[in-house]
Amino acid sequence: MNRIEIPSDFILGAAASAWQTEGWKGKRAHQDSYIDLWYKEGYHVWHEGYGPAGATNFYERYPEDVALMKEIGLTHYRTSINWSRFLIDYENGIVDEAYARYIDDLINELIAAGVEPMFCLEHYELPAVLFEKYGGWSSKHVVELFVLYAEKVFERYGDRVKHWFSFNEPIVVQTRVYLDAIRYPFEQNTKKWMQWNYHKALATAKVVKLFQEMGLKESAGAKIGVILNPEVTYARSSAPHDQEAARMYDLFFNRMFLDPSIKGEYPEELIDVLKKHDILFDSTEEELQIIKNHTVDVVGLNLYYPHRVKAPSKAWNEGTPFHPSYYYDMFELPGRKMNPFRGWEIYPKIVYDMGMRIKEEYGNIEWFVAENGMGVEKEERFKTEDGIIDDQYRISFISQHLKRALQAKAEGSNCTGYMLWAFTDNVSPMNAFKNRYGLVEIQLENERNRQLKASAYWYQTLIKTRELTVETEVIYQ
Repeated sequence: MNRIEIPSDFILGAAASAWQTEGWKGKRAHQDSYIDLWYKEGYHVWHEGYGPAGATNFYERYPEDVALMKEIGLTHYRTSINWSRFLIDYENGIVDEAYARYIDDLINELIAAGVEPMFCLEHYELPAVLFEKYGGWSSKHVVELFVLYAEKVFERYGDRVKHWFSFNEPIVVQTRVYLDAIRYPFEQNTKKWMQWNYHKALATAKVVKLFQEMGLKESAGAKIGVILNPEVTYARSSAPHDQEAARMYDLFFNRMFLDPSIKGEYPEELIDVLKKHDILFDSTEEELQIIKNHTVDVVGLNLYYPHRVKAPSKAWNEGTPFHPSYYYDMFELPGRKMNPFRGWEIYPKIVYDMGMRIKEEYGNIEWFVAENGMGVEKEERFKTEDGIIDDQYRISFISQHLKRALQAKAEGSNCTGYMLWAFTDNVSPMNAFKNRYGLVEIQLENERNRQLKASAYWYQTLIKTRELTVETEVIYQ
């Protein structure tokens, strides 16, 4: 074993989102989000029918959940404000006062408990009416409505919240819907995928501009950033064709948001490739200048597993819609360590590698691990006689990944913290409660009662002692 000292100002928190926790209590009929719409259109594809309707009922039970955060000792808690619920009129920015009071009370409860609140403005919670009426992020008008929404949020909470983020994983929804066509409404449209990507980057820049104009950084000492999910990419081999496949994969799925958000511009090569395949997004010089002049202060990185690619072996038939996999095939590393429940490779070095890349390629901007965690099915198998889930596999997973974040920090990368996904078990798209991620168990059969897992007590000790002990042999079950 070896012991690593954790700096006193290093974030040790946990994350979740509004739609995955709140439930629908108090929600008006016209306040559906895109996720709510998808669930209503096809709840049968969600594991055992669980979805955002019930979630964990955080909307009503946040006081007891915040008390558990305090008991564990979380330094920070990141969630989202549900855009679809915060307003009752999206065109005119009229606030739903009941929901706004809930956010007010949540912020006050967190601060009183010594837990620093962190908020995303959008975590897949695009209002359904804007999706149906304007095509969601296909529309420049929706970009302006998002900025109006952000203004109303900053006016209400900018005096108390110091950590703001435009989006969580801005590439995900349109990748599932329009690139791979595996989620509602199942439309393969690569050009629309690119327009969504661009408009979310533009929306981030416009919200940064608003944040600066409102003086929140100067008056309240706040920062604004974005939460990205870089797919840390490794080539199968050092052969040029495999290296090229990895470079192209990285261009489409990592630099797509890293570069405009942090550097203020798109890679020229990406623009050339988009033109070649006739999927270049619609933009104006004024918009590109806004992106250039309004980059983020901080970036959160959601890091779960590596992405391995090799040179493509398939023929691409003429007339087939363009997909970035034109340039690569996925590759499964023989002998890899796996989480068999989620089907993801376990490779903690992704945290270090991404951290050093931020240092070397992105100006060493402030960053933190915004999500990292291990989803496991049927965790009740590991309950002790005391009724506590003994999730040693999660403790090992956290310690190995946290170790790599601290290693990157020790080598000069500007890493400021680690946040576990998730604080409690919560709903995930389609998987619902099938795979559990939480420090806290949600007992669905028992009126959603809460129970700390062994990992919660371990995390509590970690936060208190500020000392990480890493086992030389990692145990996965």
